[in-house]
Amino acid sequence: MAEAARRAAAGRDRARKEPEPSLGKRLGQIGILGWAIVVPMLIGLFVGRWLDRTFESGVFFSAPLLMVGAVIGFWSAWKWMHRQ
Repeated sequence: MAEAARRAAAGRDRARKEPEPSLGKRLGQIGILGWAIVVPMLIGLFVGRWLDRTFESGVFFSAPLLMVGAVIGFWSAWKWMHRQ
């Protein structure tokens, strides 16, 4: 029982020292994550469309480069989240 009380007191102290981030900060983090995912996808799509127009190949390059951009975007967002 005494150990549980100590843990609860330590949790309250930790909460006072490190308060929960504000709503604005959370929304900013969501925005950063969104752009971290979307920008590599758009770059992949832009390069893929350029290659498709150059080689007249339909969507041969656009689709795979869009997926590569998505993978890079999700990976970078995951790494950013674990650093925060």
